[in-house]
Amino acid sequence: MFIDIPNELEAALIDLCLPMWKLDGPFLASASAERYRTELRATPQFRETVATLRHALTGADGGYAVLRLGNLVKALGTDDDRFLRLATGFAAEVAVPFSPFPRWPLWKDIAVKVDKDPGKSSGTGYNAFHMDLVNGTLPPDFTTLLCVRPDPLGGGPSILSDVHAAVARLSEDSRALLAEPAYHYGTFFDLFGVGEEYRPFPILAGSEPGKGFVRFTAKMLERSQLGRVHADAARGLAEELVRGQVSFMLQAGDYLMVNQRRFLHGRKALHHGQETVPVADRRLLLQLFLRASADDDSAAPTAVGTGGSPCPTSA
Repeated sequence: MFIDIPNELEAALIDLCLPMWKLDGPFLASASAERYRTELRATPQFRETVATLRHALTGADGGYAVLRLGNLVKALGTDDDRFLRLATGFAAEVAVPFSPFPRWPLWKDIAVKVDKDPGKSSGTGYNAFHMDLVNGTLPPDFTTLLCVRPDPLGGGPSILSDVHAAVARLSEDSRALLAEPAYHYGTFFDLFGVGEEYRPFPILAGSEPGKGFVRFTAKMLERSQLGRVHADAARGLAEELVRGQVSFMLQAGDYLMVNQRRFLHGRKALHHGQETVPVADRRLLLQLFLRASADDDSAAPTAVGTGGSPCPTSA
């Protein structure tokens, strides 16, 4: 599930200067996607690398991948968006990038804030297994996290778990309870491209076993009022997710992509002492969501994205 970029492709990407992206409503504009695709597919071994990435995300035994872009971030830095444009180009080969948050640009910062709820994505504690935007009728098909800086103190490894495998280990009675619309979590307002609020919702959809979203977040066990039997069933699923988890540390430039129809994700606690780390040195991730089909909200008004400064041109 870890995909290294071939040396020849790395060298070509370092020299490549993609244009600033534009958005069509919350989605990456098709013209930007096509421009990126045309230029990237002309680089050596790009098509083969993308084929490996897609297989890791959607193949029979797949569900997540880590694209190792560390050498690119070292060469290009993060002072402008050249590196982000390349990452966006890779993402656009998987599905359509979009931002469900109108107050955020295409990529959303997830920075460490010591005064936040420790269990939140920007907190310092354990971030339990979840799917993003669980309470939307159209959750993102893929959630992606680009590591700009790991925790300098060495904490915060990512955790992932095959949610359908976890469900399969539950009893029939537990699965029946999880299929009832008895669950709810969080608020829902000022969002684009994720449908309507789904409240209450079933954790298990009525689709064929092993397919479709498993609408689960372990955070509901502490932050939502659930009936006892339904909470017990959800707690059993949370335990199975932990039992089947994989864990690894993201390094600078690692781009984690997760198929939300197959895997749930989370993060172990950051190392203690985050308050002693300067804000500019703390762990920083950038999040981007992907939609397998943009048809649902593609009629939104067109807006120009913030793709950063243009690449320098030669004389």
